[in-house]
Amino acid sequence: MDKILDRWQGGTLRTLLRERRALLLAGPRQCGKTTLVRQLAGPQMEYRTLDDAVHRTLADSDPEGFVRHGKAGLIIDEIQKAPALLPAIKQVVDQSNQPGQFLLTGSANVQALPAVQESLAGRIAKIRLRPFAAGELRQGQPDFLPRCFAQDFATGDLGAGKAAPGNQASSRDRLLDAALRGGFPEAVRLEPRARQRWHLDYLGALLERDLVDISRIRRQEALQELARILAAWSSKQMDTAKIGARLAIRRPTLESYVNMMEALFIIERVPPWTQGDYSRAGRRKKLFMADSGMMASILGFKAEQVRLDPDRAGKLMETFIHNELAAQVDAADGAYGLHHYRDRDQRELDFVIERDDGALLGLEAKAAATVKQEDFRHLAWFRDRVAGARPFVGALLYAGEHTGRFGDRLWAVSAPKALLGDYRPAGAGGLD
Repeated sequence: MDKILDRWQGGTLRTLLRERRALLLAGPRQCGKTTLVRQLAGPQMEYRTLDDAVHRTLADSDPEGFVRHGKAGLIIDEIQKAPALLPAIKQVVDQSNQPGQFLLTGSANVQALPAVQESLAGRIAKIRLRPFAAGELRQGQPDFLPRCFAQDFATGDLGAGKAAPGNQASSRDRLLDAALRGGFPEAVRLEPRARQRWHLDYLGALLERDLVDISRIRRQEALQELARILAAWSSKQMDTAKIGARLAIRRPTLESYVNMMEALFIIERVPPWTQGDYSRAGRRKKLFMADSGMMASILGFKAEQVRLDPDRAGKLMETFIHNELAAQVDAADGAYGLHHYRDRDQRELDFVIERDDGALLGLEAKAAATVKQEDFRHLAWFRDRVAGARPFVGALLYAGEHTGRFGDRLWAVSAPKALLGDYRPAGAGGLD
């Protein structure tokens, strides 16, 4: 039997089950939510899924009766299919302070729906589960961000100001392969054509089935085209006018469609870092596909094309690194905030991580296997002109093998070694 892989959010889920009356584990379909909750909750909790037609009918017709249970707790899978259950759950948890009464999963961000916001406020702890990060697939720890802040890097032969050797195709190919696969458990082990079919079928099912549960949107053709446009926009700043230029949709309608894509965890937006220099910093959010493999399949990326195309390789790597960083931030349970930076003079950092004590980490993504001093100019400028008295570390994540210092608190870091380690997706087990 395939081994069940540990998830970074498992520890947080265990802790909150002992502390909170109700929990919501939210994330896209097929990312492993059901496996995780059933593994951790054990036989002392009853399990009901709203994918079952009978359960869903019962939930709609008698919400108060549905949430009654005779065990220590109740797992309700796919809660977005019956939001009327949430007021009933509120009534139950308001009558008892016993922790672990309800463990809910949702494949849509139910907290974004106006009808349920009041029921959830202050009563349900939310945990985000994403597709597998590369570190989870190799059963590593989410320690990349602490190591960056501590400048705890295993250095190679890369000295300050020296260019990295260019004969590192194997490391770069390994990184691009991980990005093309993404992290959905069922897709990550498939070969390229089968993987693309899986991703496209998955997207189609979301738009045809799950979207109906959270909205009245029915324009499937427009949504499919919007998904392709948003995939092409991944790693760019949001510009609603340009995104909608190819669609005959009014701006308010387009914004509602984008919001629904975000509620289904297809895309996400990274806020700008604006503290300390409000007159210069840009205010637009940055758009990312929530899984680099999904993005690659929607855009038809092939390994041989990406390898030779710097633009495709750059988009793929930055999206992949966002996905990895977001998983690390989630696992840290509030210790970090994820942002980006761009100013009116076109200086930008792909990512700015703010620690809860105010320390800053600037990260740049580079899909090439070489790096030179000039690549650090924006990191150095941000260190000197924006970070000010705050502790700051800058790191350039690139596709080569070596790690080394390129100035005061500036590092070139091997993304294959730092993020992948001994990553081996093929045949990985227990991912359902």
